[in-house]
Amino acid sequence: MSKPTILTVDDDPMVSAAISRDLRNRYGDDYLIVRANSGAQALAVLTKLALRNQPVALIAADQRMPEMTGIEMLEQAQTHAPGAKYLLLTAYADTDVAIKAINDIGLDYYLLKPWDPPEDRLFPVIDDLLDDWRQANPDHTSDVRVIGNRWSDRSHEVKTFLARNYVPYHWYDVERDPEAQRLTGLAEATPGDLPLVLLPEGDTLRSPSTLDLAGALGLRTRAEQPLYDVCIVGGGPAGLAAAVYAASEGLSTVIVEREAPGGQAGQSASIENYLGFPRGLSGSDLTQRAVAQVSRFGAEMVLARPVVGFENRGPVHAVLFEGAGEIEARALIVATGVSYRRLLAPRLEEFTGRGVYYGVSASDASQCEGDDVYLVGGANSAGQAALNLARYAKRVVLLVRGSTLEDTMSRYLIDKIVSMPNIQVRCRSEVVGCRGEGHLEALTLTDRDSGRVEEVETSWLFVFVGASPRTDWLGPDVMRDDKGFVVTGQDLLLRDAWRLPRAPFALESSVPGVFAAGDVRLDSMKRVASAVGEGAMSVYLVHRYLAMV
Repeated sequence: MSKPTILTVDDDPMVSAAISRDLRNRYGDDYLIVRANSGAQALAVLTKLALRNQPVALIAADQRMPEMTGIEMLEQAQTHAPGAKYLLLTAYADTDVAIKAINDIGLDYYLLKPWDPPEDRLFPVIDDLLDDWRQANPDHTSDVRVIGNRWSDRSHEVKTFLARNYVPYHWYDVERDPEAQRLTGLAEATPGDLPLVLLPEGDTLRSPSTLDLAGALGLRTRAEQPLYDVCIVGGGPAGLAAAVYAASEGLSTVIVEREAPGGQAGQSASIENYLGFPRGLSGSDLTQRAVAQVSRFGAEMVLARPVVGFENRGPVHAVLFEGAGEIEARALIVATGVSYRRLLAPRLEEFTGRGVYYGVSASDASQCEGDDVYLVGGANSAGQAALNLARYAKRVVLLVRGSTLEDTMSRYLIDKIVSMPNIQVRCRSEVVGCRGEGHLEALTLTDRDSGRVEEVETSWLFVFVGASPRTDWLGPDVMRDDKGFVVTGQDLLLRDAWRLPRAPFALESSVPGVFAAGDVRLDSMKRVASAVGEGAMSVYLVHRYLAMV
């Protein structure tokens, strides 16, 4: 890949020279810094770069330029550099038009002038934008290669694991891609060996388990210490927030995640109501930032290890891994979140991973290009998924059991869905059956009011229905409601489930020293911001608990 370009656009020669100097001093080793003195000149530069296939990482444009404003120039720049990050340099009086540009042209950030000192006001903003650009535009020369069948559940599991753990990979469909067939022949692989995972270094993996795959990729799958101050089970927003606060405050901390960090929120294409991000951010973005913080403060993260049991051993608590192994800690935070409930319709389970998916990843969305896609659910997660799928699919049909979206989905999402010409919302509809040979080929739908039944052809069904907590592993000592949500705090007293003289802490379960945070807890808000808050709060309560024992 050629050295990526950072383009600055400002009609004031002194300002243009100053920002170019600052950027060159900071980023010149890794980026080509180019100046333009007008919008027209900037577009000419972008045209040349596009013809040379030279990547553009960032365009920083002044708003108040004669003949063409910064926003007008950035809008046209989308044709020349669609993947670039857009930064608007503006005065306070122009903040309204800058905010409007976030929605209208996808402006990434606006920065008030002047930006002195750049170390405090300019560079942190650009660092974040460039980090995001690099994540979206990796160098693919060292990618993992995955060879498998498009409709294989194991292939889907491998691709999902790689994507959610931010491991770049290239997918080869063995039925469509001659290169896949060539590589399969070279590996002397049988159908039972698929999916094949070809690593840049190391042996070829044949239909690997996620644990074997994680180990081959160098991801941590074992804890380094026999005893920790706090063990956090679950790597969603609540668990990651707890790990950041615990480790930053000096507690020896380990976080255990059975799949990948981020939880359900990590798969969201866009979280638009999270404080401090006016343009919104993807779940992947939020997760990567959180994981970096966890690592920075020294917390351990153990991946691909499902927790199947819990034991209370006097002053310590033990979590037991599937197969073998355990971790002991003086305090335990349960942040396992929830999973989507399974749809109960004939043959539907047969096609899970073969056209029927619970949740959706970016790679799933891109594979639906040109197809009709059906999606079940009426909450925010379903709305965000529908908008993401609509970028690729010919048509997205949103099936909702209720009479209206207004009862379950945020207004801003409803407005976006209504404005998309290729999204159709069908209320009072549900899936009652399906058919296919080897993979999903058709769904049977029913209208809940009229009873009318119809069959529709599709190979894609994504399900976003309800919330099922992952708490079976906790055993009988940790009190849960009839749906599996962990009972905490004052609710324990109301149910006569607390036996110590002191009152339980707000997020404490029926077992002293075991806390619950986020979606897994009874009566939690089921929002990313509240999960992060509860994760932070749980660490405060852990400190109070440890001071007593």
